[in-house]
Amino acid sequence: MPPFRPMKLCRSITRSSTARPRSLKEAVEQAIPLRRHELKELKAYSNMQIDSITVGSIIGGMRNNKSMLWQGTTLDPFNGIKFQGKTIQECQQLLPCSPDKQSKKTEFMPESMLWLLMTGEIPKKEEAFGLMHELSQRGKTLPPFVEHIIDSLPRTMHPMTQLAVALASLNSSSTFCKNYQDGVIGKEDYWHYIFEDALNLIALLPQLVGKIYSNVTNEGMPLGYFNPDRDWSYNIASLLGMTYRDSVNKRNLTKEQCDDFTDLVRLYCGIHVDHEGGNVSAHATHLVGSALSDPYLSYSAGVMGLAGPLHGLAAQEVVRFLVDMAARIDSPDNESQVSEYLWALLNSGKVVPGYGHAVLRKPDPRFDAMLRFVEARPQEFQGDRYVQLMRNLSKYAPKVLTEHGKTKNPFPNVDSASGVLFYHYGIHDLLFVTVIFACSRAIGPLTQLVWDRILGLPIERPKSVDMATLRRLVNQNLRNAK
Repeated sequence: MPPFRPMKLCRSITRSSTARPRSLKEAVEQAIPLRRHELKELKAYSNMQIDSITVGSIIGGMRNNKSMLWQGTTLDPFNGIKFQGKTIQECQQLLPCSPDKQSKKTEFMPESMLWLLMTGEIPKKEEAFGLMHELSQRGKTLPPFVEHIIDSLPRTMHPMTQLAVALASLNSSSTFCKNYQDGVIGKEDYWHYIFEDALNLIALLPQLVGKIYSNVTNEGMPLGYFNPDRDWSYNIASLLGMTYRDSVNKRNLTKEQCDDFTDLVRLYCGIHVDHEGGNVSAHATHLVGSALSDPYLSYSAGVMGLAGPLHGLAAQEVVRFLVDMAARIDSPDNESQVSEYLWALLNSGKVVPGYGHAVLRKPDPRFDAMLRFVEARPQEFQGDRYVQLMRNLSKYAPKVLTEHGKTKNPFPNVDSASGVLFYHYGIHDLLFVTVIFACSRAIGPLTQLVWDRILGLPIERPKSVDMATLRRLVNQNLRNAK
C-alpha cells in the first residue's frame, strides 16, 4: 500500500475574491471538499493499528487512548493546547478583537475563535465582525417558553442544572429535529441544520446565562440588557450586571474595571472553548450527538458533565481553598506558612486544588494567559490578597508537590487562576463560574458536532468487557508470553 499523502489544494480557492466578506457558513462550505477527501484517504488505512489497549486503560478511565477524531484542538503533555495548530499566544496575536476595543490589552473575541475552530482559518476582521453581528441577531430574543421554564425552576436549584434544563427545552425549536422527523433531508444535508442549531444555541447563551443569574441573585429582575451592536462576551458581562452601560453595574465598578471584566470574559471564554475531545463535556456532547440527537440535547448532556466536581466545578473549589488559606497565614508572601498549609492538606489525604492535570506535564498555558491578564493590570490586583496568593502559589506549590512525590504534574492548571479573577470583580456566587465556563465550552464541541455530520461519522459504540473477560484476556496474554 502506498504511503498516505493528503490531497493538497490551492489555499487561494478558500478565500473569496468578492468585496462582500464571507459568512461563517460559506467558509465552512469551502473547507468541506478537502476534509472529506482527507477522510476518504484515511479510510483506506482503517485496519492499521495506531494504539494499544491495556488493562490499565480499561479500568483507568480510558486515559490517553487514541480513539476519537477531533479536529479543532490538540493537547500535548508538554506543549499544551493548540487551536487548529495555534498556541494561545498566537491566537492572542492573530485573532480579531472587538471592533470597539479600547486599548492594547483588549482580548480577542470568542467569535474569532469559533471561526478558527470551524474553518481552520484566521478570520479577516470583516469576517469576524460579520459573525459577531450574526450571533447577536440570532441571540437577541430568548423564546418566551424558555423564560417561563427557567422562572418555574427553584432559585436554589444548581445553576448548571437550570442551564441544562433550558438547553434541553430548546430542542422543540431545533431545525434539525423538525426536518429529520419530517423526513425531508438526506444524510449529506444533515450538517446544514446542525450548523443552524449550533449557532442558534451559542447565540442564545448570553440571554440564558443572564436570565438564570438574575433569578438566582436578583429576584428575577434583569441585571442588564442585550445590546445587538456589541459582541457576545460584552452581552454576557452586561446580562450579569457587570458593564458600565447597558447594565445596573451591580458592583459599582469604574469604567476601566467594567472594560477589564468584559475582557476577562473574552479571555476566559476564548481559551476555554475546547480542550481536545476526551474531556467529559466534549465527549458527552459528541457521544450524544453521534446518535443524531440535535445540538440542544447533545450540549445539555455536555453541561451535565461539566457540572461534575472533577471537571467544571474545580474553579470554585480553588476559590474556597484560597479564601481558607488566606485566613490562616500572615501574608501571601510567607512561603514557609504557605508550604506548611499545603503539607497539612496533603498529609490529611487531600489534594491541592488547581494543581495537576490528566494530560499536561507542564504549567497549563491557559493559566499562563490568565496570569498575564493579572500582570498587565498591576494597580488593579496589587491589593487583592487572594490574587496575590494565587500568583505566589504557582511558585511555592510545585516545590511541595515535587517533594511529596505523588503528583505527576505539580504545576498549576487554569482552575487555579480563573475563579479567583471572577471573584475579584464581584462574581461571588461561586457556582456561577461554571456557568460562564459552559458558555465557552459550547463552541468547541458544537463545532465538532457540525463536522461529525459533514464527515458522516457513525454512532459511537465502544466494546465493554466484564471482569471475567478481562481476567481471561490477561491469562491468555500471560500464556502467550511464555
